[in-house]
Amino acid sequence: MKNSLTKISLFILIGVIIAGCNTTKKVPNGKNLLTKNNIYVDGKKNNVEDVFNQLYQKQNSSILGYRLRLNMYNLAKEKTDSIYRAKFIKNPKKYQRKVKWLSKKQVKRLGQSFWYSGIHNFLKKTGEAPVILDTVSTRKSLRRLKAYYFFRGYFDTKVSYKIDSIGPKKVKLKYDIVKGLPYLIDTINTYISSKPLDSIYQLRKGNSLIKSGKRFEKANIDAEVARITEDFRNHGAFRFQQNYVNFDIDTLNPNHKTNVDLIIENETVRVDDSLYNVPFELYKINKVNIYTDHNPANPNAAIKDSTVYKDFTLYSVNKLKYRPKAITDGIFVTKGNYFSDNRTMLTSKYLSNLKVFNYPLIQYLQDENDKNGLIANIFLSPRKKYTFGFSTDFTHSNIQDFGISGNTFLGIRNVFNGAETFEIGFRGNIGASKDLANPNNNFFNISEIGADAKLNFPRIFLPFKTDKIIPKYMIPYTTISVGYSKQTNIGLDKQNFTSSIVYNWTPRKSTNFRFDMFNIQFVRNINPGNYFNVYRTTYRALNQFAVDYAANPAYFNNNNYEDGLIINDGVNSFITDVRNGNIAVSPADAKSISSIEEQRGRLTEDNLIFATSLTFTKTSQKDLADNTFYAIKAKVESAGNLISLLSSTAQLGKNGNKQAFGVEFSQYIKTEFEYIKHWDLTRKKVLAAKAFAGIAIPYGNSNSIPFSRSYFAGGTNDIRAWQSYNLGPGKTGSINDFNEANMKLLFSTEFRFNIFQQLNGAFFIDAGNIWNVADIVTNPDAKFTGLQSLENIAVGSGFGFRYDFNFFVVRLDLGFKTYNPANPENEKWLKEMRFDKSVINIGINYPF
Repeated sequence: MKNSLTKISLFILIGVIIAGCNTTKKVPNGKNLLTKNNIYVDGKKNNVEDVFNQLYQKQNSSILGYRLRLNMYNLAKEKTDSIYRAKFIKNPKKYQRKVKWLSKKQVKRLGQSFWYSGIHNFLKKTGEAPVILDTVSTRKSLRRLKAYYFFRGYFDTKVSYKIDSIGPKKVKLKYDIVKGLPYLIDTINTYISSKPLDSIYQLRKGNSLIKSGKRFEKANIDAEVARITEDFRNHGAFRFQQNYVNFDIDTLNPNHKTNVDLIIENETVRVDDSLYNVPFELYKINKVNIYTDHNPANPNAAIKDSTVYKDFTLYSVNKLKYRPKAITDGIFVTKGNYFSDNRTMLTSKYLSNLKVFNYPLIQYLQDENDKNGLIANIFLSPRKKYTFGFSTDFTHSNIQDFGISGNTFLGIRNVFNGAETFEIGFRGNIGASKDLANPNNNFFNISEIGADAKLNFPRIFLPFKTDKIIPKYMIPYTTISVGYSKQTNIGLDKQNFTSSIVYNWTPRKSTNFRFDMFNIQFVRNINPGNYFNVYRTTYRALNQFAVDYAANPAYFNNNNYEDGLIINDGVNSFITDVRNGNIAVSPADAKSISSIEEQRGRLTEDNLIFATSLTFTKTSQKDLADNTFYAIKAKVESAGNLISLLSSTAQLGKNGNKQAFGVEFSQYIKTEFEYIKHWDLTRKKVLAAKAFAGIAIPYGNSNSIPFSRSYFAGGTNDIRAWQSYNLGPGKTGSINDFNEANMKLLFSTEFRFNIFQQLNGAFFIDAGNIWNVADIVTNPDAKFTGLQSLENIAVGSGFGFRYDFNFFVVRLDLGFKTYNPANPENEKWLKEMRFDKSVINIGINYPF
């Protein structure tokens, strides 16, 4: 019976699919479904997206050749309300039965339900109506195709089309385009009526995008119009607008050469009812007024306070609350300079970046005493001085059965009257866990508290001037931060203290530097003996080794192998026996046990990191819609050198290393490089690639890298066929809970495409791994020893879906282990390409 139901269901499903696959199901008689557009340019097939975008009619979309949205639309029924009513008209008794246990109104509403009507509306909305061939639209497409090539210098382009029938109610269109010879730019003449503008043009005409001998392209003409306008307006031409730039193109020259005339007439000025043409003049800034507490709701409020500082006049409705220099440092519109759009935009950007004012308003008025002078008025609307926020949440996790967390935030603007901002936040959590010892029988036996404070200065905060090295137009700022957190009955009960002084500046729009002068982190583990209670995977692996090698029963709870090793006495005794050779284990298992012990030592030790770093980032991406760009990020970090010099006579620790504040500090050099490249393949298809390389070398006072500065592999934004920390190092079997190392290589490639509307898909390949190099780790399977170690690069592949909500993207990726270096020799490739071995990754936004 069960098999029969399965077969019946399968037949019904196949029938529904076949019914939907009739692509001409809703094509009216006498009409034809447009199945394909083919464009041939000079006899060769053309698939360029820009050319196809000229067509008024495009065939229905498809996924791998299957017209999913068209077939969904065809499955939808028309006039569902009429069908519903007809069902009862044909069978009045059925209607009476319905009315007996439902009211008439409810029966009527039933026809509007999802099952009768909603599902069909959904199919129509999500689907795609058949594209019916329309020859009027086809002729419009011809005109657009001709214009497309005309604007690219092919003035003699000829276009035609042909309709081919390929089946009942199905046709395809073929467009034939003969471009002819392109027209090249011959002579370039300029006619600029205004002498000041002509002088600017002649001085900078070497930057012109129109060159003699190059093919005519309207895109270059448009770009040249923008360039000329920008040049003029950045050199004083306050009244100049783009519409004054005109090009006269000779398209009738029989020798396929065209002359280009640049014509810029005088300004048209209206006086009363008359129009006059007057030459454009260049304007200088005569005065700069800054209104520091402008209120748009009351713009005419009386001024009560003012001051003059370095050719700037600052006004305030109330008492002036800012040191003048703090504001004027960000004003690049200065007295005596020519009007400039660039200076205006840079001023707006700098003032907005202070986070003290709303977006500034900058207005220019002509000086009544100087016909070529301007008065710049800068209106600043302050944000609220204080901002406060609070949030609370109830939580449940594998650590606590029930928890309450809370966060508070206080922000203060213009702290020292220099446009500084101060932020302080407190966080706390209390929870209950029945797994923990609770001698006092307290309900809440878990807690965590923390506090963070951050002070921002809109300048490089140093005792000496840095304007010649980092000018104000680079919008520099300094952030001083400090933080503290403490855990009780959570993990190893860490106490964490952080502090940093960070400088940021932007030399160009797409380039940024970050210099961490000091980045201090102090981690103290209050309860290191709780290690194996926290890292259960590691404990289970070690326990299995002890059982397999018949360790002393006294090492186990209740002298019973099934009850597990005693934490910590039994664990330590077993590891000591293995280390001293009292228990004979295989070389491979000895490596694993040694690795567990090394990992425990590193994760339970206290850390003091005193680092300095420099980070450089650069991107060519113009905006969020730009899908052809590159991005580079490079970082160099050094830790422990300064503190090593300061503690040259300090007390030595148990390992003979130097100590500061009773803790052996870390000393290492670390460098990273990341390169991301995107290619727009047109038609909503993008190829994205990422390469990352990083290495951290311990030296001097350290023989390993702190856990917080090491590398891991796997996860949502990494090698997606492995979970975070589950890959590597090298070809080890990742027996620890958190597998990390001090060297990493990562290469990812992703092909992204649109499925329909906001839903996108992707195929990806990730490759990489982590290794130990020049540190305390002795396991050769985990170490990078040269190029031969690259054979241990893991490879993961898979596919994913992404839904674009415009302001963020929700991502679901399914990763498969394609090459697993930890597997035996003949089982590395493709042995785990199964859904039961896959890894599901859920993330926000794209991985790179």
